[in-house]
Amino acid sequence: MDIQKRIDKLVEELKEANVKYYVNDEPTMTDNEYDSLMDELIKLEEKYPEYVRKDSPTKRVGNEVISAFTKVRHTTQMFSLADVFNEEEVKEFDKRVRKEVDNPEYVCELKIDGLAVSLEYEKGVFKRAATRGDGIVGEDITHNVKTIKDLPLKLKDPIDLEVRGEIYMKKEVLNKLNEERAKKGESLFQNARNAAAGSVRQLDSKIAKERNLSMFLYHVPVTNLKTHYETIELLRENGLPTNPNITKCKDIDEVLHYIDEWTVKRPSLPYDIDGIVIKVNDLSYQRILGSTVKYPKWAIAYKFPAEEVYTELEDIICTVGRTGQITPNAVLAPVKVAGSTIKRATLHNYAYIKEKDLRIGDIVSIRKAGDVIPEVVEPILTRRKDNLEEYQMIRHCPICGEKLVPSSSNIDLFCPNEKCPARNINALIHFVSRGAMNIDGLGERIMEDFYNMGIITSIVDIYHLEERKNELIELEGFGNKSVNNLLQSILNSKNNSLERLLFGLGISGIGAKNARILAKRFKNMDNLIKASKEELINIVDIGEVLAVNIYEYFRSVDNLDLINKLKEIGINMEYISGESREDARITHKKFVITGTISFMGRDEIKKIIEKYDGSVIGSVSKKTDVVIVGDSPGSKYDKALALGITIWDEEDLKNILTELGELEKV
Repeated sequence: MDIQKRIDKLVEELKEANVKYYVNDEPTMTDNEYDSLMDELIKLEEKYPEYVRKDSPTKRVGNEVISAFTKVRHTTQMFSLADVFNEEEVKEFDKRVRKEVDNPEYVCELKIDGLAVSLEYEKGVFKRAATRGDGIVGEDITHNVKTIKDLPLKLKDPIDLEVRGEIYMKKEVLNKLNEERAKKGESLFQNARNAAAGSVRQLDSKIAKERNLSMFLYHVPVTNLKTHYETIELLRENGLPTNPNITKCKDIDEVLHYIDEWTVKRPSLPYDIDGIVIKVNDLSYQRILGSTVKYPKWAIAYKFPAEEVYTELEDIICTVGRTGQITPNAVLAPVKVAGSTIKRATLHNYAYIKEKDLRIGDIVSIRKAGDVIPEVVEPILTRRKDNLEEYQMIRHCPICGEKLVPSSSNIDLFCPNEKCPARNINALIHFVSRGAMNIDGLGERIMEDFYNMGIITSIVDIYHLEERKNELIELEGFGNKSVNNLLQSILNSKNNSLERLLFGLGISGIGAKNARILAKRFKNMDNLIKASKEELINIVDIGEVLAVNIYEYFRSVDNLDLINKLKEIGINMEYISGESREDARITHKKFVITGTISFMGRDEIKKIIEKYDGSVIGSVSKKTDVVIVGDSPGSKYDKALALGITIWDEEDLKNILTELGELEKV
């Protein structure tokens, strides 16, 4: 990827989006789409400072001032907040804060989806209102803000006060407004935020008054008070509108509980919120932590995962599956969905592409099906360029070049070549899978990519990736940290017990259970290689067919050569007693852990579950078998109850681990 060209493209796209949204009131990009591009630009500029442009939108805290309004210089700068998108990033914020101050208390507030505003009162009398603008200079919207019924034009106390907040429109008001606009044949507002922003930028204050706007205030930039929470109480005492759902949190666990709580309650609110604002409560701590050019270091905004986001369909590439089935895949401009960055999504088959009329270069909507699998929903036809051509499905296998044949249903295409290297891809994917050698970072899609690029074409190649470290780091989606994690996982796999290797080798008919039986019976690879057919047949659960498969596998010169090479690499060939066990309550089941477990950390619980061939996943769905619940569990617990999923509380977990003999080992 040409870094400078990518940065230039991001800058121009973001600048154009700013003009469309903030100057013309004609948004062409969703908030999540904008945030994703901005996040990518920030990271690229941090990594490649030599390519940073003077006109980069990262140099601006807010947005362009509309020339039709009088410009206003803010007494103190209006900052934006740095966005975070998942629990790990919230915890990282807490770690950064704790490096500078001791035992911070936090205040959590709902992040109102509206337009930022700064108000000035002089001796208790309302004087002026201004938009954020670029953070230094905004635009005077006093005449429109005066029409907001929530706003007191005179405070209870005759004080000088500068206060910041958010102008918003209630859902009910938006619905009525759009009904009226529809009757008049006028274009509808896309959402309440756009409606509110457009309303306060009207030159005629009568229009703003008819829009029935509302306001919440949440920040006093200059004060002699000791805590942020006290400033909110000051605002309330003076009759200023504040959100009632603010709360103090003694630590980050309580913050996460607040996030979980409002993730569930969010739809019940009469107004839109797009996240949670987390602030250090002690104002002296805020001053110690300070700010960057763009953001305060004492606050962050946790953004709720978007249900659907927009991004560009940059390409469609076809891969060959385990059975020879051809699957078209969307190559996407990186975009954040539900807290993770998405670059690829399956398009299932040609019929799916044709039905959706997807074209390379389209802006498409993306969502996570079941909160896990990224899915292309549809193209955004209003943003389609005129020169995009209909997609034509490939006719030959992208791996071996064989002419493709249709399935019996005529929906899927297959490569008929039984010697197609795709079969080799299948073996490699199986070898690194969780039940086999359990190498994190080499999932199915990555393994297919590495195979197609010639990086991994055999099992042995996996254990020589260290020699290609610099090459891997340069690949899109891979950084130094992710490559180091992958190499460490490969190194760890050398120490797996014998049964994992036996399962990973893909001997016909040998699953994880039979591999474990063989490993326990023969103790090491050499003993198994020397075993006779009769010896194998007499093992319970093996039988004649499997015995023949095992025996013949070890008669192959190629297979023995592979095993010898793995020995030279340092792969363990011995059965390690106690490394892997079975228990019907855990084995082959999916677990979610939520809340704080008092007697054991999450990583320790995860290791025990994986030891018994269970797996720990991040979100609750119908496929979840058990949810382990600790203190302050949040929305995952509520979802588990709604779906009727088995729930283990601390006492259940403690009893089961004690029965298994695992608790005293922690």
